[in-house]
Amino acid sequence: MTKKMFGLGAAALLALGLAACGSDDKVDGKSTSGGDSSASVGASVDYKITGIDPGAGIMEATDRAIKDYELDKWDVTTGSGAAMTAALKKAYDAEKPIIVTGWTPHWKFAKFDLKYLEDPKGSFGGEEQIRTIGRLGLADDLPEAHQILSNFHWSEEDMGEVMVAIQEGEKEEVAAQNWIDANADKVAEWTDGVDKVDGDAIKLAYVAWDSEIASHNVMKLVLEEMGYKVTLTQVEAGPLWTAIADGSADASLAAWLPVTHETYANKFDGKFEELGINMEGVKIGLVVPQYMDIDSIEDLKE
Repeated sequence: MTKKMFGLGAAALLALGLAACGSDDKVDGKSTSGGDSSASVGASVDYKITGIDPGAGIMEATDRAIKDYELDKWDVTTGSGAAMTAALKKAYDAEKPIIVTGWTPHWKFAKFDLKYLEDPKGSFGGEEQIRTIGRLGLADDLPEAHQILSNFHWSEEDMGEVMVAIQEGEKEEVAAQNWIDANADKVAEWTDGVDKVDGDAIKLAYVAWDSEIASHNVMKLVLEEMGYKVTLTQVEAGPLWTAIADGSADASLAAWLPVTHETYANKFDGKFEELGINMEGVKIGLVVPQYMDIDSIEDLKE
């Protein structure tokens, strides 16, 4: 009896060994769930999309995509932008599958080889703009700041320099000051013809996206150089728009339109002023590592 049991055990071990050799947890350079090459993308990530804070417009767009593409099995986890990028890094380093809510500009596209999933139904919209918005009456109360904020415009490459420096451990204000020092000509365009003030207070509100941390720290230093006393307040998207609408914040460089913050722009229509576009060609959507064999949100139904 003992010999028979040993024989069965050996056979089982041999079978397991052969199975392990034949089903590595990477297939064609991509990872799959439980090492099964036939596993769907959904099964490989437990039908989970890793998101950010629940008040962000990109989360509303992701919920819309789940309905548009009838992804009934799928859930979107909420958290912070930092938690999302930490989960992405962990999965990427292990070459495991992961799907995250993503946007550009963002430093993760410089650090990792990523791609957007195609969105044929347009749930996330097309290219967007980051716009500067201000409270009503800002032009009368703080005309110099209003002019600087209206003039503010930079490129994805400019923002990327600040974002990557912060991500690599530089303090936010140091990274912002280094960029300003290296781009005095661009800053001069924002302040051209504007007189300095003497300690006037201004409050800027922003969301905790790496892109907005970069832009608002740069603008804080520019306005301080022009004589302003600047307060930065970090809030979620809903409170940001509310603060601009009720005047408890003066301005924000973080309005993603026409899609991401469309709900808030419509809700507070007539209660804020658009000061201008500070970046063009930005984008939101679902993002995966390049090594994943998936190209479209439609593929998530499989």
